[in-house]
Amino acid sequence: MGYVDVAGVAHTLPDGRQLFADVSFRVGEGAKVALVGPNGAGKTTLLRMVAGDLTHKTGAIARSGGLGVMRQFIGMIGDDTTLLDLALSLATPPLRDAGRQLAATEAALRTAEARGKYSNAAGKAQMAYADALAAWGETGGYEAEVVFDTVATIVLDQPWDAVRDRPVRTLSGGQQKRFALELLLRGTDEVLLLDEPDNFLDVPGKRWLERRLRESAKSVLYVSHDRELLAQTADRVVAVEGGSAWTHPGGFASWHEARVARHGQLEERRRRWDEEHQKLRELMLMYKQKAAYNDGMASRYQAAQTRLRKFEEAGPPPLPPKDQAVRMRLTGGRTGKRAVMCEQLELDGLTYPFELEIWYGDRVAVLGANGTGKSHFLRLLARGGTDPDPANVPVDVGMTLAPVAHEGVVRLGARVRPGHFSQTHDRPELMAKTLVEVLWRGDDHRDGMDRHAAMAALGRYELAGQGDQRFGTLSGGQQARFLVLLLELSGATLLLLDEPTDNLDLASAEALEEGLRAFDGTVVAVTHDRWFSRSFDRFVLFRGDGEVVEVPEPVWDVA
Repeated sequence: MGYVDVAGVAHTLPDGRQLFADVSFRVGEGAKVALVGPNGAGKTTLLRMVAGDLTHKTGAIARSGGLGVMRQFIGMIGDDTTLLDLALSLATPPLRDAGRQLAATEAALRTAEARGKYSNAAGKAQMAYADALAAWGETGGYEAEVVFDTVATIVLDQPWDAVRDRPVRTLSGGQQKRFALELLLRGTDEVLLLDEPDNFLDVPGKRWLERRLRESAKSVLYVSHDRELLAQTADRVVAVEGGSAWTHPGGFASWHEARVARHGQLEERRRRWDEEHQKLRELMLMYKQKAAYNDGMASRYQAAQTRLRKFEEAGPPPLPPKDQAVRMRLTGGRTGKRAVMCEQLELDGLTYPFELEIWYGDRVAVLGANGTGKSHFLRLLARGGTDPDPANVPVDVGMTLAPVAHEGVVRLGARVRPGHFSQTHDRPELMAKTLVEVLWRGDDHRDGMDRHAAMAALGRYELAGQGDQRFGTLSGGQQARFLVLLLELSGATLLLLDEPTDNLDLASAEALEEGLRAFDGTVVAVTHDRWFSRSFDRFVLFRGDGEVVEVPEPVWDVA
């Protein structure tokens, strides 16, 4: 069985800032350990250090057993990446090398034979291919192909030979995650590192993941912000916060209570240290004063100085980490009574015609499995409906979104200005700009602001420290918070949110829920977050059979 030991590890950012220090924890044999903490605290960095992608100059990391790694954004791999490339990237190093060599020699053989089947080059290519084929078999390649075929059939309902050359980008985000997870959970690696494994999965997919993690004998270290998944799967929780980390030996259900108790203990230890420090300082000053007119007190004065110096050199106990104070001021504005009107709306190839009215102030959760048309529906609303009214100018990226093929009518009410949040954070125009630059320049929907005002706005979203950082270098959760800030500043009165909590840390997700409660407008959100869905009052279900119906409460298991 495999395990991971992390002892006294630290990491310093390129700009010289220390991200964390003295991080120690253990992932025992068969344990399921969750990394939690604020966005940008270093959870993904820790995973990369355990994986060996980043070196550690301080501390030690020990591993036993094969290591399987799934990154946060599978689809960020190059556009030409195929399912075979993805499968090999998740395989053991010997199998990965043998597979890549086999693919290269196979391509070289085809090229050589096209130039002349019986040429010397073709003969050499055939020999190289035969050697690569033998190496593939010796490293377990044929057994791996059985697993590849099983996973392709489960996820895509097609055999491996039919999909091995299919580009990864042609799969939905959920299919990409399910494909990778199936390979890793069925593979031979005894230790798995999973970065946001539940992102893009619908609720049946998340329940499948919860079940498989509980059943698996593998040791798993994973990052997740899904509160339900954490509660169902974590044996213990490692909290990365305040520039270090601590381990809660219980599950997520008791973690909040343990964190409050720990913070109370830290505050009490610091209070006692401050009291003792004050006493030693007062004692030293007293002997200093007496030694000024009594030589017999000089030795006591020196002893008091030494005691105080040693006490201060030992340093105070750490203060509890400062709680995040994300304050989202989503203001909105009054609109007509009917915010959205759908008449015989049909999304081509996805839904049957349906009717829907959404009223000013409604909080509507759009539910359903992946691929049923939920995101298409949100995009259609974000573009202003079927016949956009100039008075309903979409804010930010509305009109740059891809058109949605449909029949029927969808209209927005008076003074309804849609603002769209994309699940994939696909904002190429922001990638190379710093956050302050984006806010300073403004755009057609947001007034520019000076640096002081920009930093104040970023501070409310716990992003002041990233003000001069490029958007493309932020963590997924930091990007999500910044995109919500842009919506806040844009004047949107209809918020269209596509999986907004996917990358948000626990405190930010709660801040978003609070911000939406105070929002003077209408909210329509696609979500697979079971916890987040409880804050909505209407539920529209996109079923797998093409029907779109309203249900009285969240429904997750309808095909």
